[in-house]
Amino acid sequence: MTEQTSAIVQLAVVGHTNAGKTSLLRTLLYTREFGEVATRPSTTRSVVAQGVWVEGRQLFSFYDTPGLESGSELFAELEQQQEQYRHDGPAQIRAFLQSPAADAYYAQEAKVLRQLLQSDAAFYVIDSRDPVLPKYQDELHILARCGRPLLPVLNFTASANNRVEEWRSALAKLGLHVVVAFDSVAPPEGGERYLLQSLATVLPSAEREIQQLISQREQERQQRVAQSLTVIAELLMDVAAQHASIASDASEAQQCRAVETFQQQIRAREQHATHAILARFAFLPEDALFDHLDAAAGRWQDDLFDQATLKAWGKDTGFGVGAGAAAGAGVDVLVGGLSLGLGTALGAAAGGLYQSWRHLGRKLQERIQGQRVLHIDAVALVTIAARQLYLVQQLSQRGHAATTAVNISEQHRFSKAQAQQLEKHLQPLLTRAPDPDRNAIRRDLEHLLTQLLAAPA
Repeated sequence: MTEQTSAIVQLAVVGHTNAGKTSLLRTLLYTREFGEVATRPSTTRSVVAQGVWVEGRQLFSFYDTPGLESGSELFAELEQQQEQYRHDGPAQIRAFLQSPAADAYYAQEAKVLRQLLQSDAAFYVIDSRDPVLPKYQDELHILARCGRPLLPVLNFTASANNRVEEWRSALAKLGLHVVVAFDSVAPPEGGERYLLQSLATVLPSAEREIQQLISQREQERQQRVAQSLTVIAELLMDVAAQHASIASDASEAQQCRAVETFQQQIRAREQHATHAILARFAFLPEDALFDHLDAAAGRWQDDLFDQATLKAWGKDTGFGVGAGAAAGAGVDVLVGGLSLGLGTALGAAAGGLYQSWRHLGRKLQERIQGQRVLHIDAVALVTIAARQLYLVQQLSQRGHAATTAVNISEQHRFSKAQAQQLEKHLQPLLTRAPDPDRNAIRRDLEHLLTQLLAAPA
């Protein structure tokens, strides 16, 4: 670590129990594993510190504090000594911290106040769904006596039953006019930047450090998205190039096993990419559900090659997953370089459609002799691209305080033209052209994926 050139900015996170203090810190620190988040009261029982570094130098220390529980009772006691400390709130708080009550009945409040006195400023976190109650106002009066800048943060504002305007009005009456609405589960676009800029307003001495953090976070955001698009591009190239050969004299059972093995390889490759993208956004494997993900095992339950899955993701592309026994397998059969199209004989066989396989298989055997090559088809390829892009889109808007998984219930739609663009870029791999330039293909794909990600869903 390089030599420190300035003092570390100390920031406390305070508020009533279950207001979302730890949730806010998880989102600001970009980690799902900081502290403990639960619906039961007083989850955090002690002060927990976490540093933030920019370019190898620690600029901030955040302190997660216990929830205030007995603010009104403590306010009443402090009011009895108000005359003595009329013009020196911090002295009154220090005197209280030396009293026996600070180690007994008000032990939780004492931990918060000690940390606040040692900090440069504090976020006062409010659950915006709660009504404005006297106990919260009493807490604010107590915290204000520490003489440290307070920035109220209205949490859970994405909830339909929030009381944001009521809280803004109540806070203004207490002289707190700089207030930030920031949902730690679903942060608003540009919300983190606004939160940090607001902190600089109430703590101008730390403006330089705050601006450094803002700049670094913007760079990190761009890098996460760019790296994720590279992961998707490599995934698409791998699955487009993947193939498996089946001997012309293989039995029906052998052919079915070959198709299933091929499909399993594609599924595993997609799951690997999904986990890589989640890791780049500092989320865990169980944090994403593609329709039906086994959260405990982090594995797919929905089937990429299931007809319903392909139909849900591919129907807007114009390919269509239509009627017919052989539709929706997600596998092509190449015979001498000729694609027999979506949902061919072997795909149908893998889906248990043996009667159709026998019928189509006999025709193939009658008309074509030679090696058969399994290849992913266009609809399955577009399906993979669409839901991976949707995952990136959702993670970009997701706070690390979220405790439920991303549920991909609405799909990132591709138009027919977009799907054709994607297929065009992958054509050298799909047709097994000799010595394709993978680097050039990847660069073109990354550019296309950037455009698709920015396009309206």
